[in-house]
Order: sequence, then structure tokens, then C-alpha cells
Amino acid sequence: MTSPERQRTDKAVLAAQQLRVVVSRLRRRLREFAPGEDLSPSEVAVLTELGKHGPATASQLAAREGITGQSMGAKVSVLEQRGYLHRSSDPHDGRRLLLALTDAGRERYAGNRKAREEWLVEVLERLDDAELDTIVTALDLLDRIGRR
Repeated sequence: MTSPERQRTDKAVLAAQQLRVVVSRLRRRLREFAPGEDLSPSEVAVLTELGKHGPATASQLAAREGITGQSMGAKVSVLEQRGYLHRSSDPHDGRRLLLALTDAGRERYAGNRKAREEWLVEVLERLDDAELDTIVTALDLLDRIGRR
């Protein structure tokens, strides 16, 4: 590999490492802005998954979140006890149970999204125009990466 090619590869490796760290940090910060103290970040993540993607089985949710079925079962129980989700038979396979948000769950999900968005707007408003333009350009590039 020639020197300019090697430099480009090194730069890509460094960018990948930094991007992973920044995305993880931003994700943690956004999780902090869920209204109420009654749910853990992982329980909020379940609400978010159901809010974004609609009804799912507990095993589907566990796979998406990268946790065991047993751990997901505990989170589902908490959310069900709090009235945020309910179970119903899968219309395509009556042996499976689908989890879906209740009205209260949809309200909670919408409140979480609003709180996060408000925080992001507040932070972005502190940037100058050039920094904000850079963020917008970077978001376009990150979106392209995410679609590959």
C-alpha cells in the first residue's frame, strides 16, 4: 500500500473509532432526557422500539436490543404493570403474543421524543452558523453511511 493510501486508511480507522465513541456518548445523553424517573434506560428503549416499529414479540425485541429473552421478559413485565404496553395474539400465528403500546405507552413514547428533541434544539442553538452548517453536512454523510 502506498503512503497516501495508508494515510487514508489510518484516517478512516481513526474516524471510525471517534464516530463510535461520539455516537455512544450522544445516545447515552439522549437517554437521560426521558421524562420521569420510573423507567430504566433499557425499559425506555423497549418503548422506543415499539413506538418506532409497532407491535413485536418479546423475542424480536430481545434480538433488536441484544439481550436475552429472560431479560426482555423482565422489562416487558415492568412496562405492562405500569400500563405502557399490552399483549395480544398475533393475527398470523395465534401461538405468538405481540406486544404493543397502550395509549399511555404512546403518550410516554411521544413525551420521550419531545424531551430529547428539545434538548438537541437547545444544544444546537448554541452553535454558530458555520458549526450548525457543518453538523447538517455531517448528518447527510452519516445518513449515507447508515444506508449502505
